[in-house]
Amino acid sequence: MTDQLIAQARNILEGQIDFQGQKKAELFTSFSLAGFGLVALLVGYIQQDIYVTLWLGLLGTFITFVVVVPPWPFYNKDPEPWLPDPNALTRMAIQVDGKKIN
Repeated sequence: MTDQLIAQARNILEGQIDFQGQKKAELFTSFSLAGFGLVALLVGYIQQDIYVTLWLGLLGTFITFVVVVPPWPFYNKDPEPWLPDPNALTRMAIQVDGKKIN
């Protein structure tokens, strides 16, 4: 039971995502930061207030951070079939000359 809890905690803390998830995160980061920056610049220019520009840019950066940094499940929908299960690595034993070594 303890091993299962440790494995679940490791999965949560490691934050692994697949290659397609990395691509989605990168695209979202690029477009959202550019979009938030453009909106912040336009609103700040219209209101003639640099603080509005900075706060909107900071808000956009924070929103992008919250969406991109945690390993959300939609970043891990396309696992690679040739990669082993990360939890299976702890159950594997190394064999040397037919003898298992731990």
